Amino acid sequence: MTRDQVRYSWRPGCPVEVSDLRMITMPHWGFDGKIHTGRLVVNKDVADDVVSVFKKLYGYRFPIRKMEPVDAYKGSDYDSIDAGNTSAFNCRSATGSTSWSEHAYGRALDLNPRENPYIYADGSNAHRNADAYVKRPLHKLGVINPGDRVVRAFAAIGWGWGGYWSGAKDLQHFSKSGR
Repeated sequence: MTRDQVRYSWRPGCPVEVSDLRMITMPHWGFDGKIHTGRLVVNKDVADDVVSVFKKLYGYRFPIRKMEPVDAYKGSDYDSIDAGNTSAFNCRSATGSTSWSEHAYGRALDLNPRENPYIYADGSNAHRNADAYVKRPLHKLGVINPGDRVVRAFAAIGWGWGGYWSGAKDLQHFSKSGR
């Protein structure tokens, strides 16, 4: 990785150095039924595990809307999510907190955020284009449901799913720490 590749998502003071990040380039199935090439930026210590999960998702033909580093959205988590973009590293605080997000360490990713929205404890979500995807279980393309093979694939590498949180639910979120 170079500093230019994370121009908007990394800054001095982040809890991980650029040299500890890796760019993974991999094929994935799109919602159009075709193979696309996507890129994720993750911490080097989870790169192999992340690749192993995405190999499984590819084998399942699990569709991914988009997969590009959040720098394509100038580091805006909101814009990346609104576009339905699957991404990982972004040096930012956790939602509703001043503490670092697991994304700031490169040890978390958001998968199909339009189809798997962040749902506040009151049942609302921040992205109007995700309104049709709030309730679970839901059997639509790219959706993650409790206990499904996507959740199990991440659990096999020891990662937790935000859909199991109490209160707010982050249906797009997987992380090494489970937070």
